[in-house]
Amino acid sequence: MIRQNFIKLYENSLKEHWELPALSDYAGGTTLTYGDLAQKIARLHVLFDKIGIEKGDKIALSGKNHSAWCTVFLATITYGAVIVPVLSYFHPENIEHIIEHSESKLVFMDESVWSQITKGKITVPVFEIPSFKLFQCDDESLWKMVNRWDELCEEKYPDGFRKEQVIYPEIDNSEVICLNYTSGTPGFCRGVMLTANNFAGNVTFADKVNLLFEGERNLAFLPLAHAYGCTFDFLYPLSEGVHITLLDTIPSFRNLVQALQKVKSHIIITVPLTFENIYHRKILPLINKPLMKLLLRTPLINRLVLCKMRCYLMNLFGGNFREVIIGGAALNREVEAFFYQLKFPFTVGYGMTECAPLISYESHRNFVPTSCGKVLEGIMEARIDSADPERIPGEIQVRGENVMKGYFKNPQATAAAFTKDGWLKTGDLGVMDKEKRLYIKGIIKSMLLGPNGQNIYPEEIEARLNSLPYVAESLVVERNGKLVALVYPDHEALNADNIPQEKLPQIMERNRMALNRQLARYEKISKIEIYNAEFEKTPSKNIRRYLYQ
Repeated sequence: MIRQNFIKLYENSLKEHWELPALSDYAGGTTLTYGDLAQKIARLHVLFDKIGIEKGDKIALSGKNHSAWCTVFLATITYGAVIVPVLSYFHPENIEHIIEHSESKLVFMDESVWSQITKGKITVPVFEIPSFKLFQCDDESLWKMVNRWDELCEEKYPDGFRKEQVIYPEIDNSEVICLNYTSGTPGFCRGVMLTANNFAGNVTFADKVNLLFEGERNLAFLPLAHAYGCTFDFLYPLSEGVHITLLDTIPSFRNLVQALQKVKSHIIITVPLTFENIYHRKILPLINKPLMKLLLRTPLINRLVLCKMRCYLMNLFGGNFREVIIGGAALNREVEAFFYQLKFPFTVGYGMTECAPLISYESHRNFVPTSCGKVLEGIMEARIDSADPERIPGEIQVRGENVMKGYFKNPQATAAAFTKDGWLKTGDLGVMDKEKRLYIKGIIKSMLLGPNGQNIYPEEIEARLNSLPYVAESLVVERNGKLVALVYPDHEALNADNIPQEKLPQIMERNRMALNRQLARYEKISKIEIYNAEFEKTPSKNIRRYLYQ
């Protein structure tokens, strides 16, 4: 187990960096010092105490990246409660189910999420962020208490809250402090139980390789409710005394570039989509011009051209960073090869929510194209379930400090996730060289990845689709970056209702539209393809998915 106590890490950081800027809201313009943040955490602790929140109770949190989101997260884990961060782009029904499934006693969410929630579906108190006004509560005494919140804080800290009063409870690293849901669909609900030690393993490793230093700057634009953004854009930087700017607006390409140029981050944590957008929007139109093609084929001149492209891209990203770390999904090989040719300082890591999230990483100085870094030395171990792990792909299996405790209230899924000798099955196919460097070669698991690294579980979509008219069975696959549903129609029902075959395309299009209304944006089906034969299945009657990828 990691020796550094995770909760004390933030107790110490808040004290040591009291006067330094901690969190800024890019659009909102608000900046909190580490001292301001400590005071706001103390204010929430007063609220939790008066409400009767106890150690181990769950507190749900859903909203855009914002200093208030960060405050609630830290206040929860430093109080001894368990945070339940919920991705705001989940379908409202899934958000409602996660709050119920997690047994959350309290909810914080922003207006945009609350406006989509079916009234009456959430029965516990709900506070709005960033204002912290009470949205909903059946207890009249809580309304009165909230009205006296300032007075209660003054009673507890009559001389104001000071640095020496930052004292958090003893919470062992073995304890669960976060339930991170990769899915919220009823019947498929997966709440990853992450311990303080899981996060400590990631943060300790990042500190060991000196990703950031005290007083440096970082722009957090990945969703903080996702383990990748939460750990490396928020928890790790805050442990080092870094100034985090939160992109509290739509992370469009234009907004992101403008924010990077303004903040001038010292490190950039991102997903492949960012690189691929820049390549397709800025690079391809340029290098496909006849003159540019000629220059790139000309010795010596091509070096000058590539150097200017590199300078242009460095400035596009703010011009002040040491490294770009890409994770969350596979990077397009053509894009990777181009940026590597430019000697652009980027690297590709590998992880999963169940490891909070990191499994492998390597500095851009040693990055090997098509790899995803070395297994974290002293933190994680990996093995390949193959007769020849260096040449023949097999499942990547891992164990170590970062591996989750299991899935909340889902012992069957937990048992299925581990081998008999205790290694976590990643569901990814790969090979590993003698230096413990991983190369992803494919997937075993059915889970797909959205453009921003979102987890997409096709079985959940298929379950909904199979309940729609004239669908006997279905299979959701990815085709050219889009989700496509393959459907074997219910011919028996069609014949019984005297519906001719030529009507099938119209029926399936109506089904597609009805299905998409139930799904999050990144899960929507682009089209339905009709299959005239049943899908091939295993002896246990599971569809052989790999035959249809």
